[in-house]
Amino acid sequence: MISLTEDKRMLGYEALAPYSNISCFVTTRHGGCSRGDYASFNCTPYTGDDAECVRRNQELLCASLLQRPKELIIPFQTHGTEALAIDDTYLQATDAERHALLQGIDALMTREPGCCICISTADCIPILLYDKEHQAIAAVHAGWRGTVNYILGHTLERMRTLYATEGKDIIACIGPGISLPSFEVGDEVYDTFREQGFPMEYISEWKPQTHKHHIDLWAANRLQLLDFGVPGKQIESAGICTYRQHEDFFSARRLGIKSGRILSGIMITHN
Repeated sequence: MISLTEDKRMLGYEALAPYSNISCFVTTRHGGCSRGDYASFNCTPYTGDDAECVRRNQELLCASLLQRPKELIIPFQTHGTEALAIDDTYLQATDAERHALLQGIDALMTREPGCCICISTADCIPILLYDKEHQAIAAVHAGWRGTVNYILGHTLERMRTLYATEGKDIIACIGPGISLPSFEVGDEVYDTFREQGFPMEYISEWKPQTHKHHIDLWAANRLQLLDFGVPGKQIESAGICTYRQHEDFFSARRLGIKSGRILSGIMITHN
């Protein structure tokens, strides 16, 4: 990953850096005004943080981008597989209607310039997608429930339907999230992945030290990209474990649900 700001408040992806019409970011914990378990750069409004702090942090974020977004579109995620296309229906809706449309959404996609689509995470895996042929983007929230239910694969298929997206045209970025060594799971989670057809020898490991199975969510989502035909060389993985690097990134396993979130966003600029 690359730093977008001198204070490392926001990071970006090398894979997307060559595309001047794409702006993307991943926030860290640094450089904001929130306090306590939200300290300090929490830009997500749904987790109990002070609304004014969130607003100020979002303003800092927007001011740091080379092109200011028309808006930050942040869904209320529920660990499901529902995806929403940001199109004329959304853009022409009232504020109340937009709020309703964003409920229960774990992936966003669009071709609209200036609309910064975002995903909030704190150990779950954020994935940003860019279809360079058809000028479409997506942001996907893949926790273990989303991953085991193939939210990334479903989102890619939806992009194929809406935008004629093909795997060979996708640039994919797998962001900071919990790593295999840190993500120990119970037998029921392991069995759910196995029953859903994941190759457990590839995405999991038994740790004698913990007497637990450990799941690699990065690998499980990478497989969904490869299955869609995305070339491996077009997939960038941040390789950052939020649980281990909790001083720099929010970790719900460390801080609990009432805490800050990393915001991952992507936008088509007006270039």
